[in-house]
Amino acid sequence: MIPFLDLHKVNARFEDEYTLKFKSFLKSGYYILGSEVTAFETSFSNYCGTKHCVGVANGLDALTLIFKGYIELGKLLPNDEIIVPANTYIASILSILNAGLKPVFVEPDEATFNISPSEIERHITPKVKGILVVHLYGQLADMERVNAIAKTHNLIVVEDAAQAHGAVLNSEEKKAGNLSDAAGFSFYPSKNLGALGDAGAVTTNDTELADKIRLLRNYGSSKKYVNEALGINSRLDELQAAFLNIKLKHLDGDNKKRREIARLYLKEIQNDNIQLPEYNNSEDHVFHVFVVRVKDRLRFVKYLENSSIGYLIHYPIAPHKQKALLPFNTLYLPLTEAIHKTVISIPISPVMTNKEVQTVINALNHY
Repeated sequence: MIPFLDLHKVNARFEDEYTLKFKSFLKSGYYILGSEVTAFETSFSNYCGTKHCVGVANGLDALTLIFKGYIELGKLLPNDEIIVPANTYIASILSILNAGLKPVFVEPDEATFNISPSEIERHITPKVKGILVVHLYGQLADMERVNAIAKTHNLIVVEDAAQAHGAVLNSEEKKAGNLSDAAGFSFYPSKNLGALGDAGAVTTNDTELADKIRLLRNYGSSKKYVNEALGINSRLDELQAAFLNIKLKHLDGDNKKRREIARLYLKEIQNDNIQLPEYNNSEDHVFHVFVVRVKDRLRFVKYLENSSIGYLIHYPIAPHKQKALLPFNTLYLPLTEAIHKTVISIPISPVMTNKEVQTVINALNHY
């Protein structure tokens, strides 16, 4: 069986370093917002090229705290509208709703799966105050066009970079997390940069926003027992930060391996029954997942299972069709719904062997 993602194998490479870090962490007696969090915040902001990184508990909190921070600063007001791609994971939508704002769903570009700039323009009204861009599957959205639209209409731009750690906008040589006003990252274990539990971060060049998020993540407090705002408890765990400090050094190498596998898939999978993703061969895609489209997904799933090939569906139900988002269930978003009915992700990871990659290629060519 070729697993969709072998997390044990991914992390076994660093087991000795993890053990040393854990012993040091245990011995320190300092377990919340300590030196490991500070070190990671510094390293990750340097990596992304931003002035600030604020570690938080998870990716959803990262996005929510960005929006709450802007509300605290008076740059957004409750019930302001935020444009968001309909084709995304539900966390993107929840972050807007959790902050007391309203999502405006727009269709994606069918070739890239990412938000369509022309659809953004079509949905701008006086109520719209921001755009939440999602770099879906690890591929950067069209940030040049998005930022140009935002500048014209004086809109805040936020990146959901949960799947795009290390993706580079070649035209500017900037990384995900430094292509907007602020960005939210998830370090969920399966991410390209994954912790061994939940973890997240905000990156931004806005010092005022970063300070506000540091306040909000810690009960609205910058001084113990002095609470200046209605905050939450969303702090990056000290131990997870220690593990991330180890793995960050290997992120670019892991992303390179993912792109090498993706290029092999794109070159050697030749089957008219399988639609491969679009890729311009640049570093703007880090292939968090490799997503193909098929007409009869149930049949394809059964074939993969019989061929002992792992898979995952990102995502089986579009967010606006989820019971949790009942008020949006009647929205007409045919492209998004078609994508969610036909996509399926095949194995890709930095620890796959050449033999495993070739086995996947052979299996898909015989479908």
